[in-house]
Amino acid sequence: MNKVMVTGGAGYIGATTLHHLIQAGYAPESLVVVDNFCRGHRDAVARGVSVVEADLRDRAAILKVFQDNAIDNVIHFAGFAYIGESMEDPEAYFRNNFMAGLNVLHAMAETGCGNIVFSSTCATYGIPETMPITEQTPQAPINPYGESKLMFERALRWFKACHGIRHVALRYFNAAGADYGTGARHDPETRIIPLALLAVLGRIPFFQVFGDDYDTPDGTCIRDYVHVTDLAEAHKLALEHLRGGGESLQLNLGTGHGTSVLKVIAAVERITGKDVPYVISPRRAGDPAVLVANSARAEIALGWRTRRDLDDIIRSAWEWRRP
Repeated sequence: MNKVMVTGGAGYIGATTLHHLIQAGYAPESLVVVDNFCRGHRDAVARGVSVVEADLRDRAAILKVFQDNAIDNVIHFAGFAYIGESMEDPEAYFRNNFMAGLNVLHAMAETGCGNIVFSSTCATYGIPETMPITEQTPQAPINPYGESKLMFERALRWFKACHGIRHVALRYFNAAGADYGTGARHDPETRIIPLALLAVLGRIPFFQVFGDDYDTPDGTCIRDYVHVTDLAEAHKLALEHLRGGGESLQLNLGTGHGTSVLKVIAAVERITGKDVPYVISPRRAGDPAVLVANSARAEIALGWRTRRDLDDIIRSAWEWRRP
């Protein structure tokens, strides 16, 4: 039986996508998770899914997984995703996000595996001059995290030209929310909605708002928040697109509607019925005032659109996280 490899399938979005694929009718035994568990969680992986503990930086080990499992499709989540950490240790990001990815592509070329869905990021765009961001917006990363993801996107194009490996690169915006009994468990946590909920629960002393003097209606940054299940659906649709012989694509995934940090706080307070203790801190270097996606191309190419709004995101994350 041919199988789908899910790298990083024990992580937040990878694990949610596994559950989503199974609910959509994929047999658990047709899925193979490859994870080194440096940041993933074993208990997040859906039951019945084969799990191989391996490091993508080990070329021989990864090639063996392909050979032993008749892998014919890949969904590639594995990688590091902290912007600040990437500035402190850029080598780790290029090794984990680019060089390890090359090992996956090498194994695909060696074994004739022809399709890969790639978990990319809006960080490849850097600080765009115009909004909303389309796929034609110039990609100019401002940190090693975004650069490492862009480098792999470029490698995908060359492996398509040289080896016929087709891909869909999904550049998603702010993943949030919870589903299938799993949610965000990052250490350290850096995402706005989980941090606001942790402040509500008293697990951190306060939530930091970085800057209230941006050129936005309330002075705080505006971001595009996407429910993790909507992202999982996009990966499923992208996989089916490739399995059906579809062309290679690069697609944004967002709602097209931005929400300011202060409005997120207000929504968290309304849904939880509790105050969010917060402080205003200085701006962080490199934070754009607004990042909002234009995802029209994903709707046209895949039939994808977001089904859940900000309230759904916060409510699901709160229900998963609260005692």
